[in-house]
Amino acid sequence: MVHINQEEYLQLLEEILSIPSPSGNTEAIIKRIESYLQQLNIETKQNNKGGLIATIPGRDSSKQRMVTAHVDTLGAMVKEIKPNGRLRLDLIGGFTYNSIEGENCTIETASGETYTGTILLHQGSVHVYKDARTAERNQANMEVRIDEIVRNKEDVVKLGISVGDFVSFYPRIEMTPSGFIKSRHLDDKASVAILLLVLKQVKEQQIELPYTTSFLISNNEEIGYGGNSNIPIETVEYLAVDMGAMGDGQSTDEYTVSICVKDGSGPYHYGLRKSLVQLAEKNSIPYQLDIYPYYGSDASAAIRSGHDIKHALIGPGIDSSHAYERTHFRSIEATGNLIYQYLLSDLIK
Repeated sequence: MVHINQEEYLQLLEEILSIPSPSGNTEAIIKRIESYLQQLNIETKQNNKGGLIATIPGRDSSKQRMVTAHVDTLGAMVKEIKPNGRLRLDLIGGFTYNSIEGENCTIETASGETYTGTILLHQGSVHVYKDARTAERNQANMEVRIDEIVRNKEDVVKLGISVGDFVSFYPRIEMTPSGFIKSRHLDDKASVAILLLVLKQVKEQQIELPYTTSFLISNNEEIGYGGNSNIPIETVEYLAVDMGAMGDGQSTDEYTVSICVKDGSGPYHYGLRKSLVQLAEKNSIPYQLDIYPYYGSDASAAIRSGHDIKHALIGPGIDSSHAYERTHFRSIEATGNLIYQYLLSDLIK
């Protein structure tokens, strides 16, 4: 079994959570992960989309695997500078405006300058606006209050802020003594940190994988196409490591690894799913099978783009996905152990 040191994991996770990386603006986080892997003497290369591919040779290169986790997150762009000096947003990724109401944020200009602000309802004051409680949280009503002395659009333009600037949400990272991890963007940075520590153990223990395996740190998953390219022709199996979605009617919890059997794209490969279940049961790894009705992954994107692969999806259980998320270290451990056992296993027939 792989051993994920809790302190090491939390330190690594906090570091990558603290680097803003909304889809479309992931260069800084990719560079940090590239540096981490290069320190382990793992061969890496970037694709034209800006994602990172690491390859570990195995005994057999005629049949290969690919494992992905995505480092891009939800975020926004400046849609409009309003006459009152506030910013109107356009969302990046599938989430709701009410999930970011009251959140602090960072605006990054094209020149690299950053400013802080807060995302608020325009009719925010109950002392002024009769509809403060009932106004719809949408693009027309939500705005960013910039933490600078600005009274109008011209003042904002002088700061260098313009349409198309990226807006990142504060992660608000908190680790509790009881083992819970609370933060935005655990989807999917929790999985990225797991994957990095599994790779570290494989390299440090000089473990020979049975099959050459490519590891893609995807950077466009939240907008639907992060993992649909750069798949070696020899790839037989494709495993996406992404969050397990929790809620009413779901089996996924915060203490096991979630194995997805079906999402919005349809069923995942039945044989590969059964193989993952067998690995979990054989190695006493706690797991749940689940269906995510409004979900797509890098694996489903790869299938849609026409690749002839067997695809699967696993990940830690995440509560309140695409809002202020939470998981538990037990789910992190279970996910890490299933990834490790999968990497050492035989291809399914």
